[in-house]
Amino acid sequence: MCRLRFVMEHSGPSDIRGGVAAAVGSVQLAKAVLSRKQLSDFPEDEFSGQEHKVNIIDLSRNSLSSIPGTISVYTNLIELDISNNRISGIPDEIVALKHLRSLICKNNQFETNSLPKDFGKCVSLETVNFSGNTMLDFPMQLTEIQTLKAAYLGGNRIRQIPTAIQNLQRLERLYLGGNQLTSIPLELGSLPRLACLVLSDNRIETVPSELVNLRSLKSLSLHNNRITTLPPQIISLGDLCELSLRGNPLVVRFVRDFTWQPPSLLELAGRAIKNRGIAYTAEDLPLSLIDYLDSARHCLNPKCSGVYFSSRVEHIKFVDFCGKYRLPLMQYLCSPSCTSSSSGNYSSSSYTSSSDTESDEEAAVPSNKMKKVLLG
Repeated sequence: MCRLRFVMEHSGPSDIRGGVAAAVGSVQLAKAVLSRKQLSDFPEDEFSGQEHKVNIIDLSRNSLSSIPGTISVYTNLIELDISNNRISGIPDEIVALKHLRSLICKNNQFETNSLPKDFGKCVSLETVNFSGNTMLDFPMQLTEIQTLKAAYLGGNRIRQIPTAIQNLQRLERLYLGGNQLTSIPLELGSLPRLACLVLSDNRIETVPSELVNLRSLKSLSLHNNRITTLPPQIISLGDLCELSLRGNPLVVRFVRDFTWQPPSLLELAGRAIKNRGIAYTAEDLPLSLIDYLDSARHCLNPKCSGVYFSSRVEHIKFVDFCGKYRLPLMQYLCSPSCTSSSSGNYSSSSYTSSSDTESDEEAAVPSNKMKKVLLG
């Protein structure tokens, strides 16, 4: 027989049980600690007659394969930890736990359909942890939980973040590291309270500029992806103090890896017209050529007045970030001469020259250069 252990819980901004404790400042909670008991079945008779007294149940690190529907008798339960078991699903009756605020289910055998269809009706749930399972999709039921503040889904096989993520307006922490994500939805930028976003160890190639709207963001983990460029707007995230970029092409090859294809005859002619300011009208040229000429972009070299169309040089510009680090951002120039012979003309040594390193591999980049980038 396991005795209930009473613990003092104090209210605070980071306390997952703050909603319960806030009413009284501090409160005694009855905690049932059944971790590492080699249990293969849920101990339904363990607290017979006093189920209403139990506030916290810890069943982690056992051999449980299921949670019975009778879990609903623990009417005052605020935290349930069933991590590190062999559980493959949650019973529908969990929705009856109106005070449940924290549900920890990491390292089990959960799949996408392991959650009840009505799971979104958990009216008080603030923290969920489904890390270390085998989910292929982001559980849509989570996007219905208006009270959710933290969602941990790392180490699954999730392929996509649903656009409905924008419904979680109270979300503060989102952990999706170690999945199979290839993109970041624009809607992720509409979460006003999001302070920590972890998308590391995925297959992401681009970062949408909409993330600049995350004004509460303090930590952004993007390491070990396939990112080649960052949106310049990211430097306007004034509260961002942690940015992890290591293991991305942007960092690994940030010095010499630029591409250049000689301009076509069409582009050379277009450049000549734009650079010399030759006037043209619909009477002179077909509309298709006018549209082409109007698509010209100015070279970002402040000492160059040239333009380009499709033939451009990809180059990295280092931008001061957080007052301590220099962040590499992709920019486009009209020719290779703007990266080397003209680089000395840029203010504050913003551009690296081709002599900065002799290798594209991260290990070969001089350490004093790498220190300029926040690598996490």
